[in-house]
Amino acid sequence: MEFRRLGRSGLNISEISYGNWLTHASQVEEDQAHACVKAALDAGITTFDTADVYANTAAESVLGRALSGVRRESIELLTKSYWPTGPGGPNDRGLGRKHIIESAHASLRRLQTDYLDLYQAHRFDHTVPLEETMLAYSDLVRQGKVLYIGVSEWTAEQIARGAQLARELKVPFISHQPQYSMLWRVIESQVVPTCEREGISQIVFSPIAQGILTGKYLPGAEVPSGSRGADERGSRMIARWMRDDVLTAVQGLQPLAAEAGLTMAQLAVAWVLQNPNVASAIIGASRPEQVQENVKAAGVKLDADLLKKIDEVLEGVITDDPRLTAEG
Repeated sequence: MEFRRLGRSGLNISEISYGNWLTHASQVEEDQAHACVKAALDAGITTFDTADVYANTAAESVLGRALSGVRRESIELLTKSYWPTGPGGPNDRGLGRKHIIESAHASLRRLQTDYLDLYQAHRFDHTVPLEETMLAYSDLVRQGKVLYIGVSEWTAEQIARGAQLARELKVPFISHQPQYSMLWRVIESQVVPTCEREGISQIVFSPIAQGILTGKYLPGAEVPSGSRGADERGSRMIARWMRDDVLTAVQGLQPLAAEAGLTMAQLAVAWVLQNPNVASAIIGASRPEQVQENVKAAGVKLDADLLKKIDEVLEGVITDDPRLTAEG
């Protein structure tokens, strides 16, 4: 495993992070979740990403139990708040001060820790003054309950506004968590330049495009049983990619992966890590073997000729419109 600094800070995180969106407490039984976390630790992963909304708070609890007994100083715990949790009361969502503070305390209990290494705003909240949001996060930092702050799926303009307030409040705003892959490049033209200027790194999710870039989905063929595409919720999430033109183009990556001595999944993860503004790629897993395979993308260097060939193979199916962030 290799490590990178997160933003303009002193925090090192592993190039590959382990995330439990869609898996813990939903698609994966707890003993299997613990096995995947152990595989991540054994592979040298130190960075674990979750959120209070995953499985309506249960995913944080599973991760907390899976990491119980691990030396706290040896890992980085990342979580988020914004989406509805609990019974759905009027203050059970958003980035108002009450919800942020209460969510942080609840996440600390579920993760069985005294502090969070990184606490992230899971989306931008247009209904709350940004000053209120940033002040709540800064108070958590000053209380020692949060070390650094970040955001997820914010636009370039929102990130710049947040960074300005963070400077005024003198708190370390160091990360942005967007979706990013060979197929989904909407951060490249605006978000990445803004983050480079502000000293903020990307921690990217879905580097394998929810499994599409493994090459297991074939044009005109039945969806493999047991895959995300065969799951009701998962099939909705990958519907945008389940077109014959996309699936045909992805098959064209097979010889390029072989040329690099990588699996398709390893090539996809390695590709996002070639972007110097990306500090870490989040991988999920339902089996320990998936962790063991994907961590091999750490430290891989793809040459310029291979990167050009990837662009040529995927020409016409790449999404790069900056207006298509999840927030936008």
